[in-house]
Amino acid sequence: MQVRPARWGRAAAHPFHYTNGLHASPYAVKTARRYLASEIYRSSSIVLAALVGLFSFFAVVDDLDQVGRDGFKLYHLLFLELLALPTRIYDILPIGLLIGAILALAALAQRHELVILRVSGVSGMRMLGMLWWVSVPVMLLALVLAEWLTPAAEVKLNETRLAITGSAGGRSSGMLRSGYWFKEDTQAGERIINVAALRPGGGASNVTLYDFTPDRRLATIMQAQSATFATNELRLQDVSITTIDPSLESALQAGSRATEPPVKVTHEAERTVSTTLTAELLLARVLTPERMAFTDLLDYVGYLNRNNLVSDRQIVAIWRKLIYPFTLLAMITIAAPIGFMQTRRGGVGVKVFLGILLGVAFFMANQLALNVGMLNRWPAWFTAVAPNALGLGLALLAMLNMEYGSLLRARWRRPADDPA
Repeated sequence: MQVRPARWGRAAAHPFHYTNGLHASPYAVKTARRYLASEIYRSSSIVLAALVGLFSFFAVVDDLDQVGRDGFKLYHLLFLELLALPTRIYDILPIGLLIGAILALAALAQRHELVILRVSGVSGMRMLGMLWWVSVPVMLLALVLAEWLTPAAEVKLNETRLAITGSAGGRSSGMLRSGYWFKEDTQAGERIINVAALRPGGGASNVTLYDFTPDRRLATIMQAQSATFATNELRLQDVSITTIDPSLESALQAGSRATEPPVKVTHEAERTVSTTLTAELLLARVLTPERMAFTDLLDYVGYLNRNNLVSDRQIVAIWRKLIYPFTLLAMITIAAPIGFMQTRRGGVGVKVFLGILLGVAFFMANQLALNVGMLNRWPAWFTAVAPNALGLGLALLAMLNMEYGSLLRARWRRPADDPA
């Protein structure tokens, strides 16, 4: 017996309501996927714009106390916030997609359009597959944000802040009171570099270089008022060079008088030393690792490893950047069981509120996993993957329960209810 095509009110305008038996046609699935995509993209764009505007407003209010200090004007603050928009979108995109998808699916459920899809032969797991296809363009957008827009905006933001305020990285740049510290190996031993302040254009001021012998004895101290980086070179200006006599320690141990002055201090207008430190690596010390380009982050990790420095935080950032697009997949999977719930279990507002709670909980779990993983030295891949895998697994279990839970429970109770 052939099933007659059904027509339900508003849904008659949508071609995906036609059914052929118990299975939706490929055309109906394609049309449904496009319709879901348009609804989710529209809702997520509105939610993302609202969240970005809200967080930008809070950031402006938080930094208003800086206006009027050392020539810092209001238009400087607004320009810096404009440069911070790509980074803010990068940070909020997963939560925006989660809330937007829940809002779109809840609206579809309230208008009974999800019921029409189910009657048309589209199962819940197949609709989840549609949502995964819908998330692919968003994942591509996230890749563009992570690798090009956000790193470029972060570099421009810090350079502009450096030119305006004289400091880079904002209030949480990680700079010590003594400045930034770097270490590198040299042909004569090893060198420790201290940069008191950064300057626009890849320069630095109040730079101090400590050169050590292979047995880690201090040999030379070079103090420069300013410095600029070139290819494998550091050009120092107005340099004071303190050279320590290598025989000083042996003379002190023997209790004899040194034949040469123990310390010699000379001054030079300019001096060039070879170095592996570059302006990009210097700026990488200021940037948050997740906001660096993948290639720049790999270069920075290589520099740290070559000089026997701790790179655990940067390696975790590499894994988190690799996982970031799949975070969006986890978010839309979490949105599916909430959006597919029937209206009688809660209205659109309840579902959106639940989505906000889940988004905040996911963000806190992600940060907690990072901090706990760094403290307990968990594997970098586990620290990055665990929150996403946990959220994705729980969402899939909820979907399977919604799809097959009642059937399994009925089959489980059937032998007990059978009088035979």
